[in-house]
Amino acid sequence: MHNTSTLAQGAAPDRLPVAGLLALAMTGFICIVTETLPAGLLPQIGAGLGVTPSLAGQMVTAYALGSLLAAIPLTIATRGWRRRSVLLLAIGGFLVFNCATALSSNYWLTMAARFFAGVAAGLAWSLVAGYARRMVAPHQQGRALALAMAGTPVALSLGVPLGTMLGAAVGWRAAFWIMSALTLALAGWVLASVPDYPGQAAHERMPLRRVFTTPGVRPVMAVVIAWMLAHNILYTYIAPFVAPAGLAGQVDLVLLTFGVAALAGIWITGRVVDRFLRGAVLASLGGFAATALLFGFTSHSPVAIYLGVAIWGLTFGGAATLLQTALADAAGSGADVAMSMNVVAWNSAIAGGGIAGGMLLEGWGVGSFPWAVLILALVALLVAWSARAHAFRPGRRSGGHVAGH
Repeated sequence: MHNTSTLAQGAAPDRLPVAGLLALAMTGFICIVTETLPAGLLPQIGAGLGVTPSLAGQMVTAYALGSLLAAIPLTIATRGWRRRSVLLLAIGGFLVFNCATALSSNYWLTMAARFFAGVAAGLAWSLVAGYARRMVAPHQQGRALALAMAGTPVALSLGVPLGTMLGAAVGWRAAFWIMSALTLALAGWVLASVPDYPGQAAHERMPLRRVFTTPGVRPVMAVVIAWMLAHNILYTYIAPFVAPAGLAGQVDLVLLTFGVAALAGIWITGRVVDRFLRGAVLASLGGFAATALLFGFTSHSPVAIYLGVAIWGLTFGGAATLLQTALADAAGSGADVAMSMNVVAWNSAIAGGGIAGGMLLEGWGVGSFPWAVLILALVALLVAWSARAHAFRPGRRSGGHVAGH
């Protein structure tokens, strides 16, 4: 692979290619909003397709399943292709399958469209981190990735509520048409501002097993699963969790607080990731564990809930940047394949959080959430603390440990 620093052509030493990185952020934004849009429109979608809201809710499941199943094989299959062609293929998938969702009046056709939209997302998520790192010099990779990841908290905090409001105002089909129009605009943006790079030569492609067994990769993946499982138990069931504090009618405000704090977290992470990656991971997990402890003892206090949600958002905002930077550094020339494994781990944690949270809710009630979250956060903290040799190294990131592209 070419060294990343030779590929940041024409850029000033410390100037980020902002337009290109924001195009990648927009790709992430579209991935998240496309995934979660149905969640706020279940009654309308159910009525439009003649199914129950719970069956309509499986549109989210189908999308996640597409991402889970396709990320690794598609990433491996397209490793030799030019990078922008693969990115445009993923964006084209969103365009085609969001249009199909908007047009379909058949439930199973809609589910198929959602599955393949998820396939496009799995491929897109596998690309974004490596692409962002490749566009800049090694010492800027963390900052570049933070900017490229900014679309995720924006989508979670603003995109989903806006999509829900839009769907309620003009209809759920129109909401999907608008997503298609945004995707078309994104394709033009990518062509205008995202540089193209060659794929991997055949002799540089690491097999999946070798990437997985590269020192440092497995500890990062373990932290991803424990941290995201803890996060999703709480995030998925935020409405019942905040109800005992009298905040059942303020769930949107609670989520907005989380989203704004997450944006602040991603900004802070962008400033520190290249110098203090290990410290930032440990501080984020420690803050998350402390928040779980706060929730455990004060879950009936509205002030404590809002304070805790703000700290939680702050610690979570930079998680994707921190973990993907650590993973790509550890994986070296296997970075794209490692990112595809990260997509699988991340989506499994989303699904696992829904299942585990549901079981906790049924069995022990919302009071059990903080303690489950605390245990998982401490497990992630312990793994990260122990993995200082290869995964979460102390000190400034070395320019020698760059994404292999």
